[in-house]
Amino acid sequence: MCAQYCISFADVEKAHINIRDFVHLTPVLTSSILNQVAGRNLFFKCELFQKTGSFKVRGALNAIRGLIPAPSGKPKAVVTHSSGNHGQALAYAAKLEGIPAYIVVPQTAPNCKKLAIQAYGASIVYSEQSDESRENVTKRIMEETEGIMVHPNQEPAVMAGQGTIAMEVLNQVPLVDALVVPVGGGGMVAGIAITVKALRPSVKVYAAEPLNADDCYQSKLKGELTPNPYPPETIADGVKSSIGLNTWPVIRDLVDDVFTVTEEEIKVRLQQERKWSNFLDKRYFLQVATHPLGT
Repeated sequence: MCAQYCISFADVEKAHINIRDFVHLTPVLTSSILNQVAGRNLFFKCELFQKTGSFKVRGALNAIRGLIPAPSGKPKAVVTHSSGNHGQALAYAAKLEGIPAYIVVPQTAPNCKKLAIQAYGASIVYSEQSDESRENVTKRIMEETEGIMVHPNQEPAVMAGQGTIAMEVLNQVPLVDALVVPVGGGGMVAGIAITVKALRPSVKVYAAEPLNADDCYQSKLKGELTPNPYPPETIADGVKSSIGLNTWPVIRDLVDDVFTVTEEEIKVRLQQERKWSNFLDKRYFLQVATHPLGT
């Protein structure tokens, strides 16, 4: 597996050691109502309670900690492009080490995410929505700042960091038989697939993405990397990216299948999740109140 893919399970184990003192062990919650609807036991790994609000901090921290200490000292800057979550995570991780961070953000990114990036002390540089514009602006900023690129999903250290989610899930839910993982650029599902197939090969790993941004599904269907031909339009703004050269081989070989959902299905689920989020908040904050050392 080491020679075939850009990361191995050993990289995920190393990432776990690198970041375990800097991230939350997020809870796995259940809902009897959703179990009844699905006709099976469902478990939800709540990375919304992770630092910076998403799983992205795992990969960002692992990447930044991999740069410290470097033979030549700290990098002058780190640079990435992000619709928001990875940008926030990298800004936070870089701030911990005192490294300037520059985040290339599409002008269409939600204001709440842009404000969060700035709140962590990073500088925002705007690009157009297209991949070409984003990459060109990122390259220019790297040259101007002499910064190091930390790709949001194709950087091996980022993929390994995201794989630590699976290590936790397999411990928290020992009898789990399948994981369904959202996919944009594929860093999380690739890291999770590497981990699951190393530790528990019988457990299925499924990717899920919007039908309007179905490059992962099309790639699996055709057996070759098939990026989105144009910027997709979907309410799921965090998974608009296409899978890439580093994540595709792992997805091709180790992800069992890819599910797609329509925009209407996503909207219905969002309405249900808003109702359920109140339940999650109450459950989580009860845990905070009763187990303060675990937060």
